[in-house]
This record gives sequence, C-alpha cells and structure tokens, in this order.
Amino acid sequence: MKEKNQNPEKNMDCECCAKTKERSEQEYRDLMNRLRRVEGQVRGLQGMLDRDAYCTDILMQVAAVNAALNSFSRVLLANHIRTCVADNIRSGNEEVIDELVILLQKLMR
Repeated sequence: MKEKNQNPEKNMDCECCAKTKERSEQEYRDLMNRLRRVEGQVRGLQGMLDRDAYCTDILMQVAAVNAALNSFSRVLLANHIRTCVADNIRSGNEEVIDELVILLQKLMR
C-alpha cells in the first residue's frame, strides 16, 4: 500500500485550482480506503456486464456504488468544514463561507 508521502503526484499543484489541503495520515487512509472500495464495486459492475447479469442485479450494484460515493462525499465535506472552513474563519477569512454555500448549492442539485 502506498503511503501518503510516497505519492509523487501529491507534491504537484492541483490542476483545477491553486489550493491544496494537507491531510492527516488517518484522514488520507480513510478516504483512500473508501475510494478503493468504490473502485472495486465499479469493477464488479464491469464483471456483471461481461457475464450478462440481469438488469435489476446490475442496478442494485449501481445503487451500492452511488451510496458509497455519497458516503465518501459526506466524510470529505465534514472534514472540510471541520478543518479548512473553520481554520479560515478563525483567521478572519470569511470568504470561505460564501465558497461553502456555493459548494453546497452545487452538491444539492
């Protein structure tokens, strides 16, 4: 298993924005484990399709993948609010509140 600091891409700037977030080893492991489970579920979907599985069985697996991604998002959002948002507010940067409101609006579509 790759450790957090051994990932060469981790030290690169994010292509989508200039902001980055340093995560604890525990948070990183938890999020990566969740994503790996989702990845395994998606591979399971591919296998079901290859085996001509019945539509409802595939749809039930799709629902499980969606639930796993939603769970990942909830954990990441909670961590974001507890760390990034709270730290910015404490340091006087209240613009992060508007950023959070916009993010929540997008997530609730």
